[in-house]
Amino acid sequence: MMDVPRRTPGADELSDESLLGFGREAFLQEAGALESIGHGLDENFAGAVRRLFECKGRVMVTGLGKSGIVARKLAASLTSTGTPSHFIHPVEATHGDLGIVRGSDILIAISRSGNNAEVVALLARCRQFGMTTMTICGSRESEISQVTDILLHTPITREACPLNLTPTTSAVAAMAMGDALVVALIRLRGFRAEDFAMFHPSGVLGRSLLLKVSELMHTGDELPVVSHRLTLRESLPEIVGKRLGGTCVVDDDGKLMGLCVDGDIKRVLLENEDVMDLPITHAMNDRPTTISPDMLAIAALRMMEERKRGPVTLLLAVDENNRPVGLLHIHDVLRAGLL
Repeated sequence: MMDVPRRTPGADELSDESLLGFGREAFLQEAGALESIGHGLDENFAGAVRRLFECKGRVMVTGLGKSGIVARKLAASLTSTGTPSHFIHPVEATHGDLGIVRGSDILIAISRSGNNAEVVALLARCRQFGMTTMTICGSRESEISQVTDILLHTPITREACPLNLTPTTSAVAAMAMGDALVVALIRLRGFRAEDFAMFHPSGVLGRSLLLKVSELMHTGDELPVVSHRLTLRESLPEIVGKRLGGTCVVDDDGKLMGLCVDGDIKRVLLENEDVMDLPITHAMNDRPTTISPDMLAIAALRMMEERKRGPVTLLLAVDENNRPVGLLHIHDVLRAGLL
């Protein structure tokens, strides 16, 4: 394996600020290219989105090298947002993989130069099958751009690479064009967060869009509840025994009057050591934050963290009659793996 030079003449003289400057320059150069391409979108883009939306088969995405990596990402993004898609390798396609394609499919070819022989050959074969072909390419004059049905033009003046060789800006431009297609399709399809979750049931994103408070909260015998008629001393066994760090306080009809947590008890103890025989209502918070059992667990977690009166570790779920039905602890959400 060829050794790659680890140092260049004068490397010791490069300051951290110089390195930061190189990085910022790359960001600005690529951002400028993306802005220009975005402003240049034309009717071809709208036509591509509509063709993809109306596709009765699958969307095949291809590319070689860095373009192949971008193609895999686009195929995955399309599939996860309701457009069945599959990456097909331009070389392997000619050795049997073309058996999966149908005339109702669409091919999206991604090519930096537009003159890669394998990609051009694959596009020609797909056209013979009667497939619609689309190309994401930076050159209108390239071979592939001349024969594709729809050209999605991603012109760049140069790469962010100082040698103008490594696919950097061109790869980002191709990825951004793919993302733009996905975003427009999401809008056109009316794709919802719930739909996204259906395609990601095992991932963090899927769980966060599906998991509700009712699935995590403590209910029944696990729910600490005391009468407003009890003293703080009489209430402690319920607080300590249920091990959730607090208890609901209810009136004679079982409706919520307040929530008493460990912090409330410490506060009243600081005010007066002789408080254990006072009513539990003396220590409770009579304006606790309550939630619906149908709230998403991830939304409840955000409420715990971003509460205006300060973060909390417990949230109380109540029904339509303001009766406590469950207690959610922040540890329950964390154990569910939503972070």
